[in-house]
Amino acid sequence: MTHQQLFDPYALDESEHDQAAAEGPARLVVEADGGSRGNPGHAGYGALVRDPETGRILVEKAAYIGKASNNVAEYSGLVSGLELAREINPRASVHVKMDSKLVVEQMSGRWQIKHADMKVLAAKARKVLDPRRVTYEWIPRERNKDADRLSNEAMDAGMAGVPWKPRAPAQGQQSTPTPAADEAPRPAGRLHHVEVWTRDLPAAEASLGWLLERLGFPRKESWEDGVSFGSDEFYIVFESGPDVAAGGHERRRPGVNHLAFRGGSRDAVDLLARRAASHGWSLLFQDRHPFAGGTDHYAAYLENAEGFEVELVAD
Repeated sequence: MTHQQLFDPYALDESEHDQAAAEGPARLVVEADGGSRGNPGHAGYGALVRDPETGRILVEKAAYIGKASNNVAEYSGLVSGLELAREINPRASVHVKMDSKLVVEQMSGRWQIKHADMKVLAAKARKVLDPRRVTYEWIPRERNKDADRLSNEAMDAGMAGVPWKPRAPAQGQQSTPTPAADEAPRPAGRLHHVEVWTRDLPAAEASLGWLLERLGFPRKESWEDGVSFGSDEFYIVFESGPDVAAGGHERRRPGVNHLAFRGGSRDAVDLLARRAASHGWSLLFQDRHPFAGGTDHYAAYLENAEGFEVELVAD
């Protein structure tokens, strides 16, 4: 029996296990992505850490890295994700999920790393956490939407010359402290969910779903004729199917005219409105934008191809 078999320098004794448990979850999931518009071109990455037991996102980060290749951006996202996991619990076992086959295969040791820049980043990633505690899994892009969203936000912000800022949590994601015994109970009339019927569910997902995810409403559930975004506390449903009557939506008829969301700062609202143009949205009231709601009300009013209106209100 060798000395290495007798003594593992990375093993934890009982007191260290107790300390690790106190620091944070013993298992963490890192999801990372990177992109480059031009390859090489304007590049950015996104990374997040998720609790595998609850699926809850614990922390997320995005950054613009200037002109770089797509692969360098992917590796930068990996390094950032591992660093985030280390901040939560440096002794945790970490499972990395990425849609980059190259990064997953290279970091798993099955493919060689030939590019000099990627060699540097791969070495940096291995130094963040003990490689014995890190495993890698390739996932298709559609299962990496949160990290993809972050990397695109980083590129958008960098190209616009503004810093990336974390999105505000959705209404249902905000942590609500336990009320004290002498506090008033939460009102029974809080909004539970909103249901929107559509003739074209894929188009609604591509425009309304895209916008909701960027406003902090993650995809929740999906079924044959519908999809929901949000949380158990509050969610928005888009539903299609044979029960939807013929005819198009007309926001000017009696009924609900539009949904309004807080969009963050004025720069954030402007950035989101520009991005929305590539996802089926057009700007309403252009002659009065961004003060169509009044001189003291900074907002973007958007309409998609089906005629649904959304208002993005600046803080």
